[in-house]
Amino acid sequence: MKQALIVFSKELSDALRDRRTLLRLLIPALLMGPFLLMALSGLIASLEERADKREVMAVGIDTAPTLKNFIERQTYVVKAAPADYEARLRATTLPEPVLVVPADFEAKLLAGEPPVVEIVTDSANQRASAGVGPIRNLLAAFNRERASLNLAMRGVSTELLEPVDLEERDLASAQARAARLTGIIPMFIIMAVLYGALTAALDSTAGERERGSLEPLLMNPAPHGALVAGKWGAVALLSMAVALLSSVSFVPAQWLLKSDVLQAQFSFGGPEVLAFWLLQIPLAAGLSALLMAMAIRSKTFKEAQAGSTLVITAVTLMPMISLLNPGGEAAWYYWVPGLAQNTLMMAVLKGEALRFSQVLPGVIVGFALAAVALAYVAKSMRAAVAR
Repeated sequence: MKQALIVFSKELSDALRDRRTLLRLLIPALLMGPFLLMALSGLIASLEERADKREVMAVGIDTAPTLKNFIERQTYVVKAAPADYEARLRATTLPEPVLVVPADFEAKLLAGEPPVVEIVTDSANQRASAGVGPIRNLLAAFNRERASLNLAMRGVSTELLEPVDLEERDLASAQARAARLTGIIPMFIIMAVLYGALTAALDSTAGERERGSLEPLLMNPAPHGALVAGKWGAVALLSMAVALLSSVSFVPAQWLLKSDVLQAQFSFGGPEVLAFWLLQIPLAAGLSALLMAMAIRSKTFKEAQAGSTLVITAVTLMPMISLLNPGGEAAWYYWVPGLAQNTLMMAVLKGEALRFSQVLPGVIVGFALAAVALAYVAKSMRAAVAR
């Protein structure tokens, strides 16, 4: 253990000495996630601001005073659309859908014929598409009012139009509703764990081999297990440190959210940071050892980087499985590195209590992966000495 601690101190000091590399790791880990979260809140805030304005952009609305009067009674403001609204919608320079009213609207309405009203938008224009729902709801309400008036004039009860009263009841908590928008946070924490371990793992194996310092180190009388444990401890500690800083960075980021709704629903403080950090320990242990095992056979640092891309790709794609399977969380999720941590962190964001049976599989797989990978690294070191 004493020899392992000596190697641990040496590897940790070497990693901290390379400040330029540390900055390249820390800046994305600390800033990329919070910036994306604030950008998302800015988009939501702009949609909320547009909803508060209650404006409808229309063409030909003056030929339909009945419809215009109804829209204005709903406290909306009717504005004339520009003449080139179709071109501007395609160019995404017009962020509002356009209501197009035919010239014979009133005539057909009096004759009992349904006039055709268009809502013009462009599905590639996301801001314009988001405004289609309120206009559709307005037209549906206008239809109900006209139908009710027609029935009342004929002495028919308007209750026949809606024989069933419909009420919606959302069982999701405020945190769970916010988690639909803040689900990017676990992915960035997992990436912080991965990239925090990447450089240190490659440098302590392939980097030392390239510099010619690995073979002299192996010639020392210290057991190879102690050397491997010391290197692995330093790599895992750096990975956990970057993950902790990345988690903490989301605490001040929530104070800068522009959306009032998201700010009220999203709660990320000390308990969430601690839970996220503890959940990453098995992942950091397993990934650190796996990256060292991938790099120990490489002769150069660049060769080790190329070999580690498989691990990087696999881990970063794992959280996507839950997005492609919205039907629920399968039991095998908790046995897959990366996917297990993403699933558990999403539960923390939703305010759900974690069960021991959910956390245990990730712990078992993470440390089992670390044990197998470290045994392979020690075996490779013994083979290098024998040669």
